[in-house]
Amino acid sequence: MPEPWSTILTLVAGFATGVLSGMFGVGGAVVSTPAIRALGATPLEAVGSTLPSIVPSAVSGSLRYRREGLIVGRVASWTLAAGLLATVGGALLADAVPGNGHLLMIATAGLLAFTALRMGRAPTAVPAPAHNPIEVEDPVGDLATPASDLAYAHERDPDRSSPPHRRVEAWRLASIGVAAGGLSGLLGIGGGVLMVPAFATWVRLSVKEAVATSLVCVGVLAVPGTITHALLGNIDWAFAIPLAIAVIPGARLGAHLAIRSSERGLRLAVAVVLGSIAIVYATGELIALLA
Repeated sequence: MPEPWSTILTLVAGFATGVLSGMFGVGGAVVSTPAIRALGATPLEAVGSTLPSIVPSAVSGSLRYRREGLIVGRVASWTLAAGLLATVGGALLADAVPGNGHLLMIATAGLLAFTALRMGRAPTAVPAPAHNPIEVEDPVGDLATPASDLAYAHERDPDRSSPPHRRVEAWRLASIGVAAGGLSGLLGIGGGVLMVPAFATWVRLSVKEAVATSLVCVGVLAVPGTITHALLGNIDWAFAIPLAIAVIPGARLGAHLAIRSSERGLRLAVAVVLGSIAIVYATGELIALLA
C-alpha cells in the first residue's frame, strides 16, 4: 500500500482508538493492533507500535475527566502501586505459561463476559449517609459535599442515583492492580478491560468514575511496556507516531461523550463493548487452539 494511504488509515485507526479509550477507559489496542497489522506491521510491531499512543490518549482523556472531578485519586494510587510491579512480572512470565497464553486468554474472555453481564444490570442504589441537613459525607470519608452540590450533580445527570459506599481498602485496590497489571504484561491486553468493571462492581465507583480512574491507570501501566518494546526494537515509528497524534482528539471526544451520557446509558455501552471484546478474544483463541 502506498505510504500516504497507510499514514491516513493509521490516523483514522488512531482516532477511533482514542474515542474508545476516552469513552470506556480501555487502552484501545483492540482497534489499533489489528488495524496496523492489516496495514503491514509484523505481529510484534502491531503490539509494540500501539503502546506509545496509549499515554497521550490517557492524558488527553484524563484531563477532561479531571475537570469534572471524576478521577478518584486513592483508587488510582493503590491500583498503580501494585499494577506497575505486576506488569513487569507478567511480562517476565509470558514465556513460562503453557499454551502460549491461549488458555489464559480464553479464561480472561470468560471473565470479561461475566463482568459485562454484571455491568449491564441496573445497580442497586444505596443512599449516602447524611449527618445533617446541610452536608453529606463523602463515601471515602475524607470530604464533605454540600447538599446543594449533590443537587447540582443530580440536575446535570438525572439518571445517576446516590452513589453506594465506596469500598476502597488498600488490599482490594492492590488486588485489582495485580490482576490488571499482570494480565497486561502477560497477554498484552489493556488493563482497562478488567479495571473498569472491577472499579464499578467491586469498588462501587460510579461508571463514569470507573472509566475516568481506569484511564489514568491504563496510561501509567503502558509506560513500562513502551520502554521495553522500544529497547527491543518492536516499535515501528511510521505507525506509532500517527497513532499517537490521532488518539489525542479522539480521546477528548470519547471523554466528552462519556460525560454527557447518562449513568445508565454509559453502563450499558460499557457492557456491550466488554462483551464484544470477550467474544472476539474467545473466538480468536479457540481458533488458534484448534488449528
